[in-house]
Amino acid sequence: MPAIPRGPLSRLRWAAADGWTVTLRGMTHWVREPGTLVGALTFPILMVLMFGYFFGGAMQVPGGGDYKEFLVPGMFVMTMVFGMGETVTAVAADKNRGITSRFRTLPMSPSAVVVGRAVTDMISSVLALAVLMGVGLLMGWQAHGSLGDTALAVGLLLLLRFALVWAGVYLGLLMSGPEGITMVQTLEFPIGFLTSAFVAPSTMPGWLGTIAEWNPLSSTVLATRELFGNPGFGGDSWIAQHSLLMAVVWPVVLTAVFFPLSVRRFRNLTT
Repeated sequence: MPAIPRGPLSRLRWAAADGWTVTLRGMTHWVREPGTLVGALTFPILMVLMFGYFFGGAMQVPGGGDYKEFLVPGMFVMTMVFGMGETVTAVAADKNRGITSRFRTLPMSPSAVVVGRAVTDMISSVLALAVLMGVGLLMGWQAHGSLGDTALAVGLLLLLRFALVWAGVYLGLLMSGPEGITMVQTLEFPIGFLTSAFVAPSTMPGWLGTIAEWNPLSSTVLATRELFGNPGFGGDSWIAQHSLLMAVVWPVVLTAVFFPLSVRRFRNLTT
């Protein structure tokens, strides 16, 4: 059995190498089971086409503007949310099949399993976001902001996904059966729809609109609309006026909560 590195730099290189090995394992599964990746890429495309073309003609954008340009940034955020269900499913499957416990008996970095899962899911999210942006361009959506603003908007979307990855890892380690996974996947819809992604909160009943505005996802929706230069951003409430700030604060808070919970849960799993 190889010796466990002692020095901090050696342990960091060890953790990075083992984490990358687990990442490659995840990407190898894409090749052997491409249906998982294809499904992850296809579902948000169907959603944006359905809302853009089936319902778009009946939708009114606050302040005027093209509903497709209003919708597409919201769908970028929804894609990040839907990815959480994939994380939960993959982590729970490895745990329930004993693969995670097997990893814990090997002379590998304790962080490699959760870090490798996070990197794999971030790569998948980058691919999904790139594909959806291409579909958006074909639909007529455009990023009217500067190149720097566009890059910042993409960064905020991936920051949100990074936070949701750790929420997904924790929930996946927590789940003991398919019922729990189904519940998480089902909750993605009300949590995602109760935002400003599809309609303005001002069109909702007052109490519901307030909940939608304070939904952490709405801050990223509003901030990315503003950065992309798309219609429908803004609002009178404090949370809407500070959407760019909160699009950073919310993911940082979520990561600060779920990252240590994920590590602790992984360490406390029974072998």
